[in-house]
Amino acid sequence: MFTGLIQGKGKIKAKGNNLFIIDIEKNRENLICQDLAIGDSVAVDGICLTVEKILQESFIATASPETLQRTTLEKNIQKQKNVNLETSLRVGSKIGGHFVTGHVDGIGCLVESVNCQQSWEMTFTAPSGLKTQWQNYISPYIVSKASIAVNGISLTIADCDIDGNWFNVAVIPHTYAQTNLSQLQSGDWVNLESDILGKYVDKLIRHRVEKTPLSQDISLDFLLQNGYN
Repeated sequence: MFTGLIQGKGKIKAKGNNLFIIDIEKNRENLICQDLAIGDSVAVDGICLTVEKILQESFIATASPETLQRTTLEKNIQKQKNVNLETSLRVGSKIGGHFVTGHVDGIGCLVESVNCQQSWEMTFTAPSGLKTQWQNYISPYIVSKASIAVNGISLTIADCDIDGNWFNVAVIPHTYAQTNLSQLQSGDWVNLESDILGKYVDKLIRHRVEKTPLSQDISLDFLLQNGYN
């Protein structure tokens, strides 16, 4: 479990057999590696990976075939782009963002990034060819003022369309400078994870609706039986 507050950046390199080396940027090694142990979880651009080996300024992790298919991991290697890094929550850790599981729902695409007076306005949508993935796993939970993780960064949805086909966020200068959002260009792909709490609520409501016959009248007894008391 993570919070979406990025601790540092790094570079990712392929080592073969789905193994990857994540090099941590200078001056952030102590922040990332200070308490890092084999078996720990680290969010790499929002992807939860397990530390298998620790080197002086890097660590090694394995990505499953599903992770490679659903995320930008391999694309970042090809383009030599920085990745955002965050270690997992510990007992007593501050939850400054929102609950981020590191289980990426799918890939989004940056449409535009506009420099405003006090923030960067960034708009994302589904990349060409991945509409189904977006519609199944992402768009149902795109809600104005809800939380979303973009490349592992906890952000608030400022605006979106009613179907969740696009959304935009306002990024403060500190977040923009300290993460890889500052390196994104129009057309670049990002990892997206919608709010886990929204998914639980959606499942609970769907379960109750599916169990309730459509012809059943809404009465006081019906409301009491379904938790409205």
